[in-house]
Amino acid sequence: PLPDPERFAARLGALGVDNDTQIVAYDDAGGMFAARLWWMMRWLGHRKVAVLDGGIKAWSEAQPLETETAPITPKVFRPKVQPLSIGVDGVLAHLGRPDMTLVDARSPDRYRGENETLDPVAGHIPGALNRFFRDNLGPDGRFKPPTRLREEFSVLIGERNPAEVVHLCGSGVTACHNLLAMELANLGGSRLYAGSWSEWCADPSRPMATGPRP
Repeated sequence: PLPDPERFAARLGALGVDNDTQIVAYDDAGGMFAARLWWMMRWLGHRKVAVLDGGIKAWSEAQPLETETAPITPKVFRPKVQPLSIGVDGVLAHLGRPDMTLVDARSPDRYRGENETLDPVAGHIPGALNRFFRDNLGPDGRFKPPTRLREEFSVLIGERNPAEVVHLCGSGVTACHNLLAMELANLGGSRLYAGSWSEWCADPSRPMATGPRP
């Protein structure tokens, strides 16, 4: 579920984005889609990207909104793809080894294999830990303080190297929320398994698990 980098770069250029543009991503869904764009820009080597904490709700509480469409001046965006993702073969090759820790961002019930309505097979990849992406947010819909996030992720992954953590979810979107939360917690360097559960469960020969245990 990742676009071709050159096509994605061309689309960004058509929207007026070049390699010097500061991007601020926001949504109305707790940052789940904004975090995905944040990760995709970093994947293309673009560091000048941020997520608006609290999204459109937080903005509209104190700032004006408008409905006009801003004019666009096309530019050229040159991608420099970074090794921030891992494919299904890489996950399978490292499965069960101490040099890879999987973190599943889906809700606990879907992780356990219950109430699955999006994928044809319920469950999770054996060994994957569960961190529901919405647990990164406070009651106000904003990210928890970095110190709190660091504490919670440290409990989850223990002494494991953050650079050996691989995030997944259903289709590689909400997993980016956990990636961003770890960056905020100064636990950077983890990667995304973009295919996530939807790709993994499409092949019945791959191992699968259900229940609350990794």
